[in-house]
Amino acid sequence: MKPERMTAFTNGVIAIIITIMVLALPVPRGPSLSAIEPMLPIFGAYALSFVNVAIFWVNHHHMVQRARKVDGHVLWANNFLLFWLSMVPFVIRWVGEQGFQRVPIAAYGVTLTMAALGYSWLEYALIRADGEGSKVKEAVGTDIKGHASLLLYMVSIPAALFISPMVAVAIYILIALLWFIPDQRYERVE
Repeated sequence: MKPERMTAFTNGVIAIIITIMVLALPVPRGPSLSAIEPMLPIFGAYALSFVNVAIFWVNHHHMVQRARKVDGHVLWANNFLLFWLSMVPFVIRWVGEQGFQRVPIAAYGVTLTMAALGYSWLEYALIRADGEGSKVKEAVGTDIKGHASLLLYMVSIPAALFISPMVAVAIYILIALLWFIPDQRYERVE
């Protein structure tokens, strides 16, 4: 099977995830700019989550463009990734309602760790489905940035629980900044 149908499904799910996130933002309780001030932490969490979901989508887009075929393993890996991305609005709402507390911030880390594992599984499944001469495998190479991100997501969980939730938030911001550095791996492979 060609990857186009999976790509269309993924695009739709991610659009819904982003829509749910923005709809969960509270409306200011007044007509002045000062009414927005209490919402700034949840707006920041929303912005970071939007960026994280966008990073997964952009990388998914580039990776799947290089794939030649999709099989059942690829579809399940993609669904696993989408499941964890769909949890982002839930944990962001939890952070919004409870503030930057240890367990909600750690849950955000668990969610992103599992999404990163899902992305890695998808990457592996696409390489396996393509077989010899996989353009995905050629582009991925050693995937230092992907492995570093996964490790940092994993470190964020105990950091949130045992050190400080803000240390974990700093890790999430660091990972997002890492991915803002243009990743040319897929553009180099034709």
